[in-house]
Amino acid sequence: MRELQCRDRRLELSVPVVMGVLNVTPDSFSDGGRYATAERALARARELAREGAAIIDVGGESTRPRSSAVGPQVELKRVIPVIEAIVSELNVIVSVDTSEPVVMSAAAAAGAHLVNDVRGLRRAGALEAVAAAGVGVCVMHMQGEPATMQDHPSYGDVVREVKDYLATRVADCRAAGIPADAIAVDPGFGFGKTLEHNLALLTRLEELRDTGAALVVGLSRKSMIAKLTGRALEDRLPGSVAAAALAVEHGADIVRSHDVAPTLDAIRIGAALRAEERLR
Repeated sequence: MRELQCRDRRLELSVPVVMGVLNVTPDSFSDGGRYATAERALARARELAREGAAIIDVGGESTRPRSSAVGPQVELKRVIPVIEAIVSELNVIVSVDTSEPVVMSAAAAAGAHLVNDVRGLRRAGALEAVAAAGVGVCVMHMQGEPATMQDHPSYGDVVREVKDYLATRVADCRAAGIPADAIAVDPGFGFGKTLEHNLALLTRLEELRDTGAALVVGLSRKSMIAKLTGRALEDRLPGSVAAAALAVEHGADIVRSHDVAPTLDAIRIGAALRAEERLR
């Protein structure tokens, strides 16, 4: 049975869980500007918790394709009041979605339990910041940077390369003093990957469990859903929940989603299918 230690919280993963997305940015691809004040963000966090989110992931910088970095001071202004408010009111694990070491440290001081880094703790000081804070971490794979990652994604064997990268980052985390049970990995759907790359990762997701870390996936509302269904952004929910169910069936432990309640229903179906397959 997999578990994820998030500071003083232990997240049991015998049944997959949902990480609710809370973007406190003006320019995120899906809900930019909707929760850009602390009051609106807290109200949304209450909704995510009511719907069953085990984790609420607070992000202060958009990492959508073609996005630009905003700098740590902007991130701090956006995320710290929200994290403090959520921690003081809600009984939920709080994650900070950032690549900046100073934001990681400040978020931990504000009460965050987990760091979710799309750059896999590759910025100078990031490994040390997480180890010193004693929080959990999710390291993600991304080819390139958000501003250019979708220009020309290229791999020999995308699953093998992503798996090798994540295994290396897990080893680097361990060497920095981060406990094995505090590490999760994310293959980074849509981060420097074509539709074909994404589909290969989804169908062979079980192979990524060989890293030994909890497996996180983020498919919610992404462009791969639009490419497969032809649906506009506001109509991507059915495709997103179908993808979530498939991800869990293929081994995901944590599903990152904007739409918690329907995703939770979907992953329960995926988990039942996975359990049935393992009994055969």
